[in-house]
Amino acid sequence: MIARFKSAEARLGDLAARRLWTACAYEFLRFGCKEAWACLFGGAMVALLIGTHLWYPASSALARSDFLFLAALAIQVAMLAIRLETFGEARVILVYHVIGTIMEVFKTDVGSWKYIGTAFFHIGGVPLFSGFMYASIGSYLARCWRLFDFRFNGHPPLRALALLAVAIYLNFYSHHYMPDARIALIAATLFLFRSTWLHYRIWRTHRRMPLLLGLFLVALFIWLAENIGTATATWIYPHQRAGWSVVKLGKLGSWFLLLIVSYALVAALNRPRALADSDQLSCEKRSAM
Repeated sequence: MIARFKSAEARLGDLAARRLWTACAYEFLRFGCKEAWACLFGGAMVALLIGTHLWYPASSALARSDFLFLAALAIQVAMLAIRLETFGEARVILVYHVIGTIMEVFKTDVGSWKYIGTAFFHIGGVPLFSGFMYASIGSYLARCWRLFDFRFNGHPPLRALALLAVAIYLNFYSHHYMPDARIALIAATLFLFRSTWLHYRIWRTHRRMPLLLGLFLVALFIWLAENIGTATATWIYPHQRAGWSVVKLGKLGSWFLLLIVSYALVAALNRPRALADSDQLSCEKRSAM
């Protein structure tokens, strides 16, 4: 079945390549399909938040939060079983799941946000499904890395990236008791990735963009998803207690920094590779065939 699909896709690509406008349209379509495929786990989680908010029975013996946890767990197991994720990627996602849950326990304890409803599967005031929200970010990055065949120029050393990620993570705790280093950490991130270009392959050739731009766009979509999470009464921030309002824009900076932690974990697994001239020439030859 997969072989038949690949054959049909190759024929469609050959037809699209005959004209410039059809080639552009086909590459745009491929980009959308790959992005949707990479977002599979995160999209499923957002769909669960919306669906359970609208239709989950309040009288159910199983709390909504527990249903979300069991559903997310089932999705993760299914993705591994049908090889949509590798076990190496799952280990990295699990690490991010754990460190995200630890931070959630701390943040809810100090009143940064609050989860709505009760849960059997919980730690402190944090239902365990929340860790899967972090896991979906790691899943997206890992799947994008494979689907778009990431290559880099000017990527910072992994050791420097690891030190930055640790400093960012610790600041999410320490800023409650010490001066907030968020601005300095954002500046350090901009400096570290100042010359980093991401090369990604949608179809036959690699395109490129500044990695910082890509990370910012991902953080923006996470912030939009967080607005969905609060609008569906899954968790709320202090300023939303009197009624729903947009999540403060300052949270976008926090998500950008937390995304760096996730990116550092995925980069440690995949070991960023440079785009060699031979790689690009090989893609161009395939395009000319």
